[in-house]
Amino acid sequence: MTSRLQSTRLQTRLGEWTTRLSEWAQNPWRRSSLLLIVLMTGFFLGNAIGSITGANGLMDPIAALVTVVIWEVMVRLRRSWRPNLRGVLGVQMLDMARIGLLYGLLLEGFKLL
Repeated sequence: MTSRLQSTRLQTRLGEWTTRLSEWAQNPWRRSSLLLIVLMTGFFLGNAIGSITGANGLMDPIAALVTVVIWEVMVRLRRSWRPNLRGVLGVQMLDMARIGLLYGLLLEGFKLL
Protein backbone atom coordinates (compact mmCIF):
# COMPACT_ATOMS: atom_id res chain seq x y z
CA MET A 1 0.00 0.00 0.00
CA THR A 2 1.45 3.36 -0.97
CA SER A 3 0.96 6.48 1.07
CA ARG A 4 0.43 9.86 -0.45
CA LEU A 5 3.34 12.29 -0.13
CA GLN A 6 3.00 15.41 1.92
CA SER A 7 2.25 18.58 -0.02
CA THR A 8 4.88 21.12 0.96
CA ARG A 9 4.96 24.83 0.30
CA LEU A 10 7.86 24.34 -2.14
CA GLN A 11 5.84 21.85 -4.18
CA THR A 12 2.84 24.16 -4.34
CA ARG A 13 5.02 27.16 -5.28
CA LEU A 14 6.77 25.26 -8.05
CA GLY A 15 3.44 23.92 -9.27
CA GLU A 16 2.02 27.42 -9.67
CA TRP A 17 5.00 29.09 -11.32
CA THR A 18 3.30 29.44 -14.72
CA THR A 19 0.27 31.23 -13.33
CA ARG A 20 2.45 33.40 -11.11
CA LEU A 21 4.65 34.35 -14.07
CA SER A 22 1.58 35.17 -16.18
CA GLU A 23 0.18 37.36 -13.42
CA TRP A 24 3.55 39.09 -13.05
CA ALA A 25 3.73 39.72 -16.78
CA GLN A 26 0.34 41.46 -17.01
CA ASN A 27 2.20 44.75 -17.25
CA PRO A 28 3.08 45.29 -20.94
CA TRP A 29 6.61 46.49 -20.15
CA ARG A 30 7.34 43.44 -18.05
CA ARG A 31 5.92 41.17 -20.73
CA SER A 32 7.99 42.84 -23.43
CA SER A 33 11.16 42.70 -21.38
CA LEU A 34 10.60 39.02 -20.55
CA LEU A 35 10.01 38.19 -24.21
CA LEU A 36 13.11 40.18 -25.18
CA ILE A 37 15.18 38.27 -22.61
CA VAL A 38 13.92 34.96 -24.03
CA LEU A 39 14.68 36.14 -27.59
CA MET A 40 18.22 37.14 -26.66
CA THR A 41 18.78 33.88 -24.77
CA GLY A 42 17.71 31.93 -27.85
CA PHE A 43 19.99 34.08 -29.99
CA PHE A 44 22.88 33.46 -27.59
CA LEU A 45 22.29 29.69 -27.71
CA GLY A 46 22.17 29.68 -31.50
CA ASN A 47 25.29 31.80 -31.69
CA ALA A 48 27.08 29.59 -29.15
CA ILE A 49 26.19 26.38 -30.97
CA GLY A 50 27.49 27.81 -34.24
CA SER A 51 30.67 29.22 -32.71
CA ILE A 52 31.61 26.15 -30.71
CA THR A 53 31.06 23.73 -33.56
CA GLY A 54 32.83 26.07 -35.98
CA ALA A 55 35.92 26.10 -33.80
CA ASN A 56 36.00 22.33 -33.59
CA GLY A 57 35.14 20.89 -37.01
CA LEU A 58 34.66 17.37 -35.69
CA MET A 59 31.41 18.14 -33.87
CA ASP A 60 29.37 19.43 -36.82
CA PRO A 61 27.08 16.39 -37.24
CA ILE A 62 26.46 16.14 -33.49
CA ALA A 63 25.62 19.83 -33.22
CA ALA A 64 23.30 19.57 -36.21
CA LEU A 65 21.53 16.63 -34.57
CA VAL A 66 21.18 18.46 -31.25
CA THR A 67 19.88 21.56 -33.00
CA VAL A 68 17.32 19.62 -35.03
CA VAL A 69 16.15 17.74 -31.93
CA ILE A 70 15.73 21.00 -29.99
CA TRP A 71 13.89 22.57 -32.91
CA GLU A 72 11.55 19.58 -33.32
CA VAL A 73 10.72 19.54 -29.62
CA MET A 74 9.86 23.25 -29.81
CA VAL A 75 7.66 22.74 -32.87
CA ARG A 76 5.84 19.78 -31.34
CA LEU A 77 5.25 21.68 -28.11
CA ARG A 78 3.83 24.58 -30.10
CA ARG A 79 1.50 22.31 -32.08
CA SER A 80 0.23 20.56 -28.98
CA TRP A 81 -1.20 23.81 -27.59
CA ARG A 82 -4.61 24.88 -28.79
CA PRO A 83 -4.71 27.51 -31.55
CA ASN A 84 -6.82 29.94 -29.49
CA LEU A 85 -3.96 30.41 -27.00
CA ARG A 86 -2.21 33.07 -29.08
CA GLY A 87 -1.88 35.58 -26.27
CA VAL A 88 -0.66 33.12 -23.67
CA LEU A 89 2.75 33.94 -22.27
CA GLY A 90 4.16 30.39 -22.64
CA VAL A 91 3.36 30.28 -26.35
CA GLN A 92 4.90 33.69 -26.90
CA MET A 93 8.03 32.73 -24.96
CA LEU A 94 8.40 29.53 -26.99
CA ASP A 95 7.99 31.45 -30.24
CA MET A 96 10.58 34.03 -29.17
CA ALA A 97 13.03 31.28 -28.24
CA ARG A 98 12.54 29.68 -31.67
CA ILE A 99 13.06 32.99 -33.45
CA GLY A 100 16.19 33.78 -31.44
CA LEU A 101 17.68 30.33 -32.02
CA LEU A 102 17.03 30.52 -35.74
CA TYR A 103 18.45 34.04 -35.99
CA GLY A 104 21.60 33.06 -34.09
CA LEU A 105 22.17 30.02 -36.31
CA LEU A 106 21.55 32.01 -39.50
CA LEU A 107 23.93 34.76 -38.41
CA GLU A 108 26.66 32.18 -37.72
CA GLY A 109 26.01 30.61 -41.10
CA PHE A 110 26.34 33.96 -42.88
CA LYS A 111 29.60 34.65 -41.06
CA LEU A 112 31.09 31.64 -42.80
CA LEU A 113 30.26 32.93 -46.29
